[in-house]
Amino acid sequence: MRIESTPLQDVFVLSPKVFKDSRGFFYEFFNASAFRRLTALQVDFVQDNLARSAKGVLRGLHFQKPPYAQAKLVSVLQGSVLDVVVDLRKKSATFGQYFSIILSSSNKKQLFIPRGMAHAYLSLEDNTLFFYKIDNIYHPESEAGIRFDDPMLKIDWKYDLSQVILSEKDRNLPTLKDIIPHL
Repeated sequence: MRIESTPLQDVFVLSPKVFKDSRGFFYEFFNASAFRRLTALQVDFVQDNLARSAKGVLRGLHFQKPPYAQAKLVSVLQGSVLDVVVDLRKKSATFGQYFSIILSSSNKKQLFIPRGMAHAYLSLEDNTLFFYKIDNIYHPESEAGIRFDDPMLKIDWKYDLSQVILSEKDRNLPTLKDIIPHL
């Protein structure tokens, strides 16, 4: 496994070593000791989630408030997404900044997202399967989010935003400016 840093502290891109032959391929999806050795982070995942989305579905920007904040390891099993992470850690030098990357079943890259981040992804293909591991249980009362098109964040979705498909909940999320006092 190869791990690359990103402009956001403790957000990492993981690229597994893929073994291919005439039968197909094999790769180790996650190895806790290798992750710990390469990042110096201790993460104990407690739940795995899977979502299927049509092309143009945008989910997020979501996060869980403490003490139910979640670190995530995300990847795409089928299709592709534009994955976006926003730093919500008030004491961070990159507070309010975002990082984006295309994750796909063909590049097999994974993104590690620490606690204190908002997260979203935009499905770029029909029947995209998005898989993620989380290190804390989901707690509905701690759920929060930020509008995907927040003018303060200036996220480049590289997509015609008039074509995105949003849930009613995501359409009505507040802006970063509105939630800063509550972080």
